[in-house]
Amino acid sequence: MGAPHASPGREDKEPVQRSARLDANANGEVDLLQSSSTLIPGDTVWRRCEARRVAVLNDAAAYFAALRESLLQAQDLVYIVGWDIHSETRLVGESGRADDGLPEQLGPFLRALVQRRPTLRINILVWDFVSFYASERQWNSAAKFAADTDGRVRFHLDSTLPFGSAQHQKIVCVDGSLAFVGGLDLTIRRWDTSDHRAEHALRRDPQGKPYLPFHDVQCMVDGDAAARLCDLVEERWRAAGQQIDDGRGPLKSLRWPASVPVEAEHMPVGIARTEVVCPAGSTLREVERSLIAAIRSATSFVYIENQFTSATKIARELAEQMLRVPSLRVLVVTPKLHSSWLESQAMQNGRGAFIDCFSSAGIADRIRFVYPVSGNGDTEAAVMVHSKLMIVDDRILRIGSANLNNRSMGADSECDLIFEAASDEHRNFIASVRRRLIAHFCDLDEQTVAQNEDRLLALLDDVSKAGGTKALRDVESSVLTSTLATMVQPVADPERPLHLERAASRMWNTKTIIGVVSIAVALFGLAMAWSYTSLSDFADAGRMSKLLSGYAQSIWGPPFAIAAFVVGGLVVFPVLVLIAATAAALGPWLGFVTAMTGVVLSAFVLFAIGRALGRERLQRLLGRRTARIQERVVGKGILAVVVIRMIPIAPFSVVNVVAGASTLPLRDFLVGTLLGMTPGILAMAVLGAQIADLARNASWVNILLLALAFLGWLAICAGAQFVATWLAGRR
Repeated sequence: MGAPHASPGREDKEPVQRSARLDANANGEVDLLQSSSTLIPGDTVWRRCEARRVAVLNDAAAYFAALRESLLQAQDLVYIVGWDIHSETRLVGESGRADDGLPEQLGPFLRALVQRRPTLRINILVWDFVSFYASERQWNSAAKFAADTDGRVRFHLDSTLPFGSAQHQKIVCVDGSLAFVGGLDLTIRRWDTSDHRAEHALRRDPQGKPYLPFHDVQCMVDGDAAARLCDLVEERWRAAGQQIDDGRGPLKSLRWPASVPVEAEHMPVGIARTEVVCPAGSTLREVERSLIAAIRSATSFVYIENQFTSATKIARELAEQMLRVPSLRVLVVTPKLHSSWLESQAMQNGRGAFIDCFSSAGIADRIRFVYPVSGNGDTEAAVMVHSKLMIVDDRILRIGSANLNNRSMGADSECDLIFEAASDEHRNFIASVRRRLIAHFCDLDEQTVAQNEDRLLALLDDVSKAGGTKALRDVESSVLTSTLATMVQPVADPERPLHLERAASRMWNTKTIIGVVSIAVALFGLAMAWSYTSLSDFADAGRMSKLLSGYAQSIWGPPFAIAAFVVGGLVVFPVLVLIAATAAALGPWLGFVTAMTGVVLSAFVLFAIGRALGRERLQRLLGRRTARIQERVVGKGILAVVVIRMIPIAPFSVVNVVAGASTLPLRDFLVGTLLGMTPGILAMAVLGAQIADLARNASWVNILLLALAFLGWLAICAGAQFVATWLAGRR
C-alpha cells in the first residue's frame, strides 16, 4: 500500500497505517491483534470482496434517481430489503419529476415495471413492525405493491426475528450485479436534496404535510460486492420463510446508471452484519467488532454521521483511543432532537451518556458533537440526520444501516459496507466524500474544506458565527431523569434481543408494581366506599334525580348530566345510580340519549387513562404478537365487554381502566359497551318513573316492577349476546 493520504491536522510525517483483528480472551473481552487489514472474514466482516465501481449518493433525491434508472434496466430479479417501505414514496430525483413514462410513486412504478418486462420478478422484505409504529406505517402494503402482478411482485413482512429485534437492513439488489446499501428506506418523509432548504415545496408526505430537511447517505456498488450482497439478501429471504424460485444464473451485465459518476474502482470492501441467529438466539456482531477495529486503528481524524449515539461501549473505545493518540480528533454530526416521543425518551439519555464518556476522560475539547441547520430569511430548520457513516483517517469509509446505538450492535439485523483504501486514488476518494459532506452542511465548497484541514473545527465555528444560511451547531447534552425515560431506554435500545421475562423484570420493577397495585386498591376502595360508608347517602338515585331535576327544563340539563357521568366515573361513583337518576329527571327518551352519551364518554375517558398508564408497556413487551392476538380476539373482545357490561362483576370505572391498560382495541371496547349497556339503559329510561317512585316509596308493587324491569334487561342482553355470538361464529 502507498502512504496514507493526509487527514485534518496531520500535515507532518504521515502515521503508519494500523489495522486490527479482534479476538475474545478468556474473560470474553475483545483484544486487538495487529493484521494487514481491518476486514477479517469471519471476524470483523462476513465477506471481504471487491467493488468494481463505487459511488456515494448524498441524500434521497440522488439515491432515488439512481435507483429508478437502475430498476428501469432490470431484467431478472430485484430484491428490496428494508425497515419500512411505502407504496406512495415518490421515486424521483432532484427535479421532483420522472420523465420515463412510468408512475412516480413506488408501488405503481414497480407494478408497471413488471408489466413492461414480463421476465422481471421483485421480492420485497420489510420488518413486521411492532404496534407502536402502526400509526406511521402503511396498512395493507402487500396489496398496494403486489396487486395485478401475477405473483411477480412478492411482498413479505419479516416476523421471524426474536422479540425485541427489528429487520433494519436497507439493501436493494438488481439482477445480482448492482446493489445499494445505506441508511435510506424506500418510504415517505425521506426525500430531500442536498440543499436541505428550510422550506421545499416538494418535501411533503402523501397527505401534503411538510416535513423538516432530511439527510442520509446511500452507496452503490457493482461487481463481486453486489453479488455477495445478493447472496446476503437471499439468505434473509429464506430466513423469513420464503422460497427462492430457482438458482441464480450468471451475473447480468447491467449498465451502470449513466447519471451517476463512478467515484472509485476496484476497491476492497467488507460486508459487516449484526444478525440474530435463530433458533439458538446467538448474535453475529460483525458491525460492533469492525467499528472497534476501525477506531483502534485511528491516528488522526474520525468523521461520524449517525442518527443515534447511545452505545457507550463504542464511546469508551473511542475515548480510550483518543487518550492513546493525543493528536486524534473527532467530529460527530447528529440530529438536534429525535423525531418521535419514543426516540426522545429512549435515546436522549443514551446520547447524554455517550457524550459524557469524553468529558469524563478529559478529552471533550478534541471531539465535537454538532447538528446541521438550514435557514431561509427568518426561518431556520434543523436538518434531520439519519445517515450511518464513519470515515477514519481517510483510509476507511463505512456506510450502512447500523446506528451507534446498542440495538444496532446486538439486537437488530444490520448491514454495513466498509471500504478500505488500497491506493492513493482510494484515499483521495474517501477524503473527497468527507469534505463534500462537511461542505454541504456549511454551504461551502469541497476546496474550502480541503484548504482548512488543519483548522477544521475552527472553520465550523467561523461558519456558525457568520450567520449564513447553513451551519453546524453544537449539540446540547441533556439527560432525562424521569422514571418513564429510565424504564423505556433499556427496552427501546437493548444490547440483545429481549425476552418477555427480561423485559417484564426491567419494566415492572418494584416501584412500578407498587404504583399499579396502589391505583387498583384505590379504585376498589372508592367503589366500596360509595356502598358501605357514609358516602352511600350521596349514592342515592332519588337524591341524584332531585339534583338533576333542577336542570331538567334547561338546555344545560343534558350537558350537566353527561358531565356527572364523566366526573362520577373518575371517582368510581355507581353508574347505575346515575343512569336511574338521569332517566327519572329527564324523561324516557332524552334520559336514554343523555345516559348513553354519558356512559360512553365516561368509559372512553377512563379507557384512555388506562391506555396511557399501561398499553405502551404491554405493546413493547408483546411487539408484533399484539397484532396477532388482536386479530384472533376480534368479536371475542366485543363479547367479553358485552358480558361484563351485562353482569357487572366489577365496578364500571375499574373495568374501563383495566380494559384500557390491556391490548383490547378501542373499537371493540366501545362496541361492546354500547351492546352491553343499551338494553339496561333503555329499560331504566322507559321505567324511569317507577324507579324514581321506588326510590321514594319502596312498595311491593314498585319492587315487583323493578324486578320485571331487571328480568327484561337480562332477556334483552341475552338476546344481544346470542346475536353477537352467532354473527361472530359466521365470520
